[in-house]
Amino acid sequence: MLGEVFRAVVAAVTAVAVATPADGPQQRERPLDSPVVGADVSWPNCPKGLGMKARPALGKPLPRADARFVVIGLTNGPAFHPNPCLVSQVAYAAERGLHASAYAVVTYPTRSQLRAYGDGSADTPQGQGRLWNTGYAQARQNVDVMRSAGLDSPAVWLDVEPVTPPAPWSKRPKRNREVVDGALAAYRDAGLDVGFYSVRSLWRQVLGGAGWGLPEWRSAGPQDRAAALAMCRQGSFNGGPAVLAQWWDDHRDHDVLCPGTPPADVLDRWFVDLAADAPAP
Repeated sequence: MLGEVFRAVVAAVTAVAVATPADGPQQRERPLDSPVVGADVSWPNCPKGLGMKARPALGKPLPRADARFVVIGLTNGPAFHPNPCLVSQVAYAAERGLHASAYAVVTYPTRSQLRAYGDGSADTPQGQGRLWNTGYAQARQNVDVMRSAGLDSPAVWLDVEPVTPPAPWSKRPKRNREVVDGALAAYRDAGLDVGFYSVRSLWRQVLGGAGWGLPEWRSAGPQDRAAALAMCRQGSFNGGPAVLAQWWDDHRDHDVLCPGTPPADVLDRWFVDLAADAPAP
């Protein structure tokens, strides 16, 4: 997430241990009082020693006991690098009886990725360019990884921000948009709802004035819940409505459902209810 900017496949992950609060199974019995809070987790929350050499896991704690939902990252930062403990994080969310969704960082291709995926495949829609094809391929991999990990999320949030390494976005927003368009097409072809995670300044840095009018997950950065809720009322970065807002501290990324839509409706659209598969208390 944006902490990667500001704060500096799936393999043998079923053996990774995760801590489960004792009151986890009771989560699903509590009403959805407003505001509904949750968290997002990904490779920084993996046990130390996992992950890319350039992005080793940080061992950050998993969500607090009051979290009602979790958004789980599919990538270890850049595309084509899966979250190394996705399976265990999905298992943790199921054990807690949380609602779960997914996010994936979309990134500009390296030269080797462009060689590998730029010409498309038999499953790639025809008539598109090499950047579009590579965006499509990274999203297809994310969908496969997500479903293999047992996360049947109805949606994926596309995380748009500068990511280096392995390759920065180009300085031409039009070319960057081709990658994003390809990723969007792949998620939609997989039957998934899509939204964007970003902030206005970083969005403009990557995509200029591009806008799809899609729902947004907005970040307030290292502030508090009040600041995150204020982001729900601020202007859009891509022309769409605010659904989620994020803030973080030194330990965790926190999230809250934006007011305006009944919480149950938001959870039904963007999350899978893992409580249905969790063991009874």
